[in-house]
Amino acid sequence: MKKIAIKQVRSGIGTPEKHRLIIKGLGLRRIGHTVFRVDTPEIRGMVWKIKHLVEVSEGVDEAK
Repeated sequence: MKKIAIKQVRSGIGTPEKHRLIIKGLGLRRIGHTVFRVDTPEIRGMVWKIKHLVEVSEGVDEAK
């Protein structure tokens, strides 16, 4: 399955509660934290809503 790397680059402080819940739902915990998620329309929708807070790298394989 294709995965994407999602890295938090800005804080959720001062953002709407909905954005903070999306950050938490993706599993991001702090600035600089990177998570790997399966590339699905649901995950893409979550990333789109907080695109100003994260960076996305496509087509990466999670290091084992």
